[in-house]
Amino acid sequence: MPTYTLSDFDFDLPADLIAQHPAAERSASRLLDGTGANPVDRVFRDLPALLKPGDLLVVNDTRVVKARLHGFKASGGAVEVLVERVLPEREVLVQLRASKTPKPGSWLRLADAFEAEVLGRGGDAGTPSAALFRLRFPDEPLALLERHGHVPLPPYIAHADDADDERRYQTVFAARPGAVAAPTAALHFDAALLEALRRRGVGLATVTLHVGAGTFLPVRTEDLAQHAMHSEWFDVPAETADAIERTRAAGSRVVAVGTTTLRALESAARDAPAGRTLRSGSAETDIFITPGFAFRVVDRLVTNFHLPRSTLMMLVSAFAGHERVMALYRHAIAQRYRFFSYGDAMLLTRGAAADAR
Repeated sequence: MPTYTLSDFDFDLPADLIAQHPAAERSASRLLDGTGANPVDRVFRDLPALLKPGDLLVVNDTRVVKARLHGFKASGGAVEVLVERVLPEREVLVQLRASKTPKPGSWLRLADAFEAEVLGRGGDAGTPSAALFRLRFPDEPLALLERHGHVPLPPYIAHADDADDERRYQTVFAARPGAVAAPTAALHFDAALLEALRRRGVGLATVTLHVGAGTFLPVRTEDLAQHAMHSEWFDVPAETADAIERTRAAGSRVVAVGTTTLRALESAARDAPAGRTLRSGSAETDIFITPGFAFRVVDRLVTNFHLPRSTLMMLVSAFAGHERVMALYRHAIAQRYRFFSYGDAMLLTRGAAADAR
């Protein structure tokens, strides 16, 4: 297995290919079929024809919260807060931007609606802590965010969030609030596509992984072994674990919708009990998937196009093979696919070179 460095996951992307708005219809986005010997340009609503009866589609049912707040310190200085995670006792873990670091015991006036107390830096065991702050809200945090927060659009989307973003930066599966970024591969699904999948005989199961703001943090070291992943909470329901066992026993395929779903499933497989593919229940994961990773659960992957030099580029390269993924990206750029969260998607199969089971 070759040794890869950060530069191996770089590519030049024209700025005008970064999608600023979603396709007019969810399932009308483009789909690059990378499962065969040569790439095939399709439309996302073609997906049912690319799957087989008995395959199991697994989606992430996390719901994006309005996690971005603007406000002021007591001194009058402006602050921007991005809630990373809701903790017990009305506490939240946040990224905080301000000209000067606020001191523990100080107060922030947020959204010109409520005050939050600064408790200090960092989080408890099991939560991400680097460069984060703990705040205490005066009321239930999710309710306050829903009333006063903004949709936490990624940094490469240039416009301010609006009513359309409230609707479209949320998947049709969204049920469990807690994410600060959408599981974007699932943004392409709509009711008509789900019905077509059902008629095709494709099963549907859910996991939850609350996507953290750390998903956008850059990798800063050429040596990938030196990179520390942020931690995220996930849950694999018992019924999903059972559905995966039945699917594998029948010789059918597990298809993960998005890298977040894949990370949840492969994390749950790391401590699977004897005789099982994966363990059900909730846990924290900081899994870092790079080429050479031994995939245990996922056979196919639906995924959007990712940022250069990102951990997600490393994940898809581990899954389908580095050379193949880079070739698919060159094809996508040449054919002017739309990139990143509001962009198009591709379908990958686990490559022989990536299969270390």
